[in-house]
Amino acid sequence: MRILVVGGAGYVGSHCVRRLLAADHRVTVFDNLSAGHRAAVDPRATFVLGDLADRAALDRALTAERYDAAMHFAAFINVGDSVNEPLKYWRNNVANTLNLLDAMQAHGVRRFVFSSTCAVHGEPEDLPMVETLPRNPVNPYGHTKLAVEWLLESSATAWGLGAVMLRYFNASGAAPGGVIGEDHRPETHLIPIVLQVALGQREHLKVYGADYPTPDGTCVRDYIHVDDLAEAHLLAVRGVTPGKAEAFNVGTGRGHSVLEIVSAARAVTGHPIPVVIAERRAGDAPALYANSDKLRGTYGWQPRHLDIHELIASAWEWHRTHPHGFAD
Repeated sequence: MRILVVGGAGYVGSHCVRRLLAADHRVTVFDNLSAGHRAAVDPRATFVLGDLADRAALDRALTAERYDAAMHFAAFINVGDSVNEPLKYWRNNVANTLNLLDAMQAHGVRRFVFSSTCAVHGEPEDLPMVETLPRNPVNPYGHTKLAVEWLLESSATAWGLGAVMLRYFNASGAAPGGVIGEDHRPETHLIPIVLQVALGQREHLKVYGADYPTPDGTCVRDYIHVDDLAEAHLLAVRGVTPGKAEAFNVGTGRGHSVLEIVSAARAVTGHPIPVVIAERRAGDAPALYANSDKLRGTYGWQPRHLDIHELIASAWEWHRTHPHGFAD
């Protein structure tokens, strides 16, 4: 297939581009580089510098090639930032996605894979999380992702769009050999922050709350290797059903606490990684982890990187060899 990957210069997008190319698909990356990195884009892919807010740029890209499918990785993802600047999130995550879908409809692109999130469920009462849980997000980031899910469901009914909505848990790790990896500015994800402490770039890790109803009192999350996530995208784009928008969880079904991540990182890096316990942050659920049986049963997806030490080791290879990210 010929696939347009919007946001393909970002962390998850760039890993998915590599997987699509390895499966002999032809890929064009469309990215404004506001958060992504040109160096993250595999040289085998075509790169187009463009912004989803620019409908004319989208039309040019969709006229230059006839695409079979599109993937969307271009959302803003920082929950705290979404609370402080909700209009920024609604403009980029919803209005810009509407621009993309409008252009896709005009150019006859009927396959779509969307990066959604477990945040559409808010703080669930039941674990592991299944796709049929009520959608009740508790922050603007989750609200915008749910709004796009509604938009995709409406588009499937109205003009035959086939959409797969992959609800991410905690994307982590890096490509083999440290070729590409995670480089956010500023960094907000736990594993890279822990590894920045190991590199001496931070004095300590601040742990927000150690009194949750979990085995060690710290929050528990489902950490999915980015290459397993990329495999889910490959299977999803092949399996899209025209006229149907369907959601799938992408997680391991296993939860690891903050302190478990720190312990594993100490073992992998050989560094002490000091920890400072701080007050809880508003909106942090005690535990979030996935039931991904639907994805396994529908597409035959199987995560291969279930050992948290292996996952952290892949991230460590990237951060150790690229201590300043893609600036190196």
